[in-house]
Amino acid sequence: QVQLVESGGGLVQPGGSLRISCANPGFTFSTYYMTWVRQAPGEGLEFVSSIHVNLGTTYYTDSVKGRFTISRDNANTLYLQMKDLKPEDTGLYYCASFGFEFRYSTGWGQGTQVTVSS
Repeated sequence: QVQLVESGGGLVQPGGSLRISCANPGFTFSTYYMTWVRQAPGEGLEFVSSIHVNLGTTYYTDSVKGRFTISRDNANTLYLQMKDLKPEDTGLYYCASFGFEFRYSTGWGQGTQVTVSS
């Protein structure tokens, strides 16, 4: 398992924007998808967004479509641009990588906290 490193979380007011990042220094060719998942206080893990590392195909959960944008750069850093943030977006955001058809994970991060509050 590769250790991924998230950064960029913080406190933002409702309607605000934030970009979080995930460094992937140990990228392997067994990784097909880079993914953001989140965990709200007292809740389980929730899929947020994913990108296929070769095809660039993106996926979003319905609640963030049109507000969040996932991307990655040539250095294998993953980003999540979030706009029009809502209090229900509050949570610990984890970066994770997965293999073919999400059959296995290849790395996880420690999480970065995003808090949306006035």
